[in-house]
Amino acid sequence: MPTFDDPIVSAVPAAMPAEALHHFESLLAYETDCWDVHEDLARDVAEFVLLDVRSPDLFTEGHVDGAVNLPHGRINERNLTRWPDDTLFVVYCAGPHCNGTERAAIRLARLGRPVKKMIGGIEGWKDEGFELVGS
Repeated sequence: MPTFDDPIVSAVPAAMPAEALHHFESLLAYETDCWDVHEDLARDVAEFVLLDVRSPDLFTEGHVDGAVNLPHGRINERNLTRWPDDTLFVVYCAGPHCNGTERAAIRLARLGRPVKKMIGGIEGWKDEGFELVGS
């Protein structure tokens, strides 16, 4: 039984380097971060549609410039018809305390659409010092 003085971080051994490599490389297939999204948008080289999957009211209060508001509950084939089937979607919601991003990603993946989540969401965007637009 561990005592108060026992280490916590090393109590569970780290994965073998090959396993860690696979894990962390795989994460990049599922996630991107606010900085990378900002850079692609600022350089006008974004090859994705940025979806704000929060409510229309929250979107109006402030969102990433260039984002399209499509709440996760409204993601369906009919609402995606304006984009080709191979369009990459990057989804975000409020932040790490919100699972709307995962709900949106699940819906998009079930519809056969490529998807990544923007880790950090709106809170991560603000933490990086990036501006929001809205009323």
